[in-house]
Amino acid sequence: MSGVVTNGGETSPATAGPAGSGTSAEQVRIRPYRAQWMSGALALLLVGVFTTVAVLLRGSDTGVIFQVADQVAMIGIGLLLGAGTMLFALPRVAADAEGLTVRNVLTRKRFAWTEVLSVSFPDGASFARLELPYDEYFSVLAVQSVDRERAVVAVRELRRLHRAAHEG
Repeated sequence: MSGVVTNGGETSPATAGPAGSGTSAEQVRIRPYRAQWMSGALALLLVGVFTTVAVLLRGSDTGVIFQVADQVAMIGIGLLLGAGTMLFALPRVAADAEGLTVRNVLTRKRFAWTEVLSVSFPDGASFARLELPYDEYFSVLAVQSVDRERAVVAVRELRRLHRAAHEG
């Protein structure tokens, strides 16, 4: 099970952690749930389809002669596409009393809580975001609307840490 992890232990959406108990040692780790298993399933499907096509390529009666190198290349393409699909399982957030580190698909950025104006999840948005000064924002791909209750818990945890950092 993945989702929101508080203090190194897995939590369910209903019990995401003690509200208002922001200790400096507390860490919240968030990762997408559905994106991980969908990426894995799609990667396996792509590798399976390309491997099947590669195996059947040799025996087809199309008039074109396929070599072993063509079969290996076809499997290689399937592996590359599967690896590319798994990039969507990479987003993570690690937050503590000082700030948070957001890893999206290809980027990683650290924010101090003093840099963040708020944590929001606008209506109709697919991802949560950090509201920054000068009308800027940074998308948090680890908190996705398709994760439903897990996303709500994640946003609440991030907002709790943000509020604790600004009160202290």
